[in-house]
Amino acid sequence: MAHQARKRFGQHFLVDDAVIDQIVRAIRPEAGDPMIEIGPGLSALTAPLLESLARLTVVELDRDLARRLRAAWPPERLTVIEADALEVDYSALGGSLRIVGNLPYNISSPLLFHLAGHAEAVRDQHFMLQREVIDRMVAEPGSGDYGRLSVMLQARYAMSKLFDVPPESFDPPPKVMSAVVRMVPLGADRPRPASEAAFAALVTRAFAQRRKMLRRVLADWADDIEWHALGVAPTDRAETVSPRQFMAMSDQLVAAGRLPR
Repeated sequence: MAHQARKRFGQHFLVDDAVIDQIVRAIRPEAGDPMIEIGPGLSALTAPLLESLARLTVVELDRDLARRLRAAWPPERLTVIEADALEVDYSALGGSLRIVGNLPYNISSPLLFHLAGHAEAVRDQHFMLQREVIDRMVAEPGSGDYGRLSVMLQARYAMSKLFDVPPESFDPPPKVMSAVVRMVPLGADRPRPASEAAFAALVTRAFAQRRKMLRRVLADWADDIEWHALGVAPTDRAETVSPRQFMAMSDQLVAAGRLPR
């Protein structure tokens, strides 16, 4: 029986063989790779990945699709984790993980933030997402797409947009253009804030009213920020501040006792 896409799961199944081949070639799977696929759906990526991989682990919330997957491959080839991708402890699945997937667009940002908490266990990530989201992920400071998502993910990953995918590549077609992104966690020598929590709180506050000057948005903390040392003017807006500058700003506020460590 044909599976009907379920709106509550944000299901749009990839059906374009040329796009599938392009994604697999971008991933370059090798037999021994510890690979995790999020949202395998109707196996558009699962099947070609298993042509190269010795085994694959998939995370699938839809119990009907999980049942189909278990019936299609033996457990020694395919491990099916029937769970919400937002609740999976990816760090418990091993190290040097390669994570791939056509992510449900309705949970893409929360899922990206959840995965960032497990980046130490990840080698790389290749995801299909709404193109608008990927444009925000890779945006440079000063651009209209640059925002909280850009800062928080660029602080943790080197990212590149690979190619666009049109709506007609899916069944049912989404109402938006899609794209594929590569995300590689930055190494242990990457710049880090003194407090991840303080950094996240500052970035969230700064972009809460992105069109206002920082001295107004951060009014409670403005007197404790050494603007000149940061290379940031109080009259600048959040969209002009780089991830490193936000880190340095949060470190100043932690040192001044204005943000908790």
